[in-house]
Amino acid sequence: MAAFRGPKVWLWRWRRNPLRRRSDVLEAWIMLAAWALTVLGGAVTGLVTIRSVEHGLAQQRAQWHAVPARLAEEVPDTRATESGGRFVWTKVRWSAPDGTPRSGQVRVYAGTSADTPVLVWTDPRGHLVNRPTTVAMARLRAVLVGTFAGAGAAGVPYMAGRRLRDRLERRRMQRWDEEWERIGPLWGRMTS
Repeated sequence: MAAFRGPKVWLWRWRRNPLRRRSDVLEAWIMLAAWALTVLGGAVTGLVTIRSVEHGLAQQRAQWHAVPARLAEEVPDTRATESGGRFVWTKVRWSAPDGTPRSGQVRVYAGTSADTPVLVWTDPRGHLVNRPTTVAMARLRAVLVGTFAGAGAAGVPYMAGRRLRDRLERRRMQRWDEEWERIGPLWGRMTS
């Protein structure tokens, strides 16, 4: 059977009451601060992360560009391979912006002949990179990363507030036990 707690009273820890303890007021302020930091910290961290990720991906779209390259070797047909895939990795060659020759591995259709032109994506120094994300994919990625970062940042003050509240509760219960040990035996004399 659950104990009767009476009607729920809003903001009871801040109201004047002869039974209100200092620990009740301290707990109220700790939880208010924890919730405020949880909401504000999570929102600010999430928004800053979204903006940062979107900015980084926009820079990649602006700096990375497609460069014509040529296959350096014959690509075997998929019927001859065990995997049977449509794409295979092969070596390509291209020129960096400063004119130096470069080479690397890219995926191309199986059965493509040597010296076939293909497009590869490079950074400003001429190193091979992946195709930059589209604006829509960049937005989705930024929102996902920002959501997880915001949730992680919000979890820190929330958990700290819960731990402080649990400590206060244990301390209250310990004081109650000490008080009961002192007062409890006196009750036996009053009732008999």
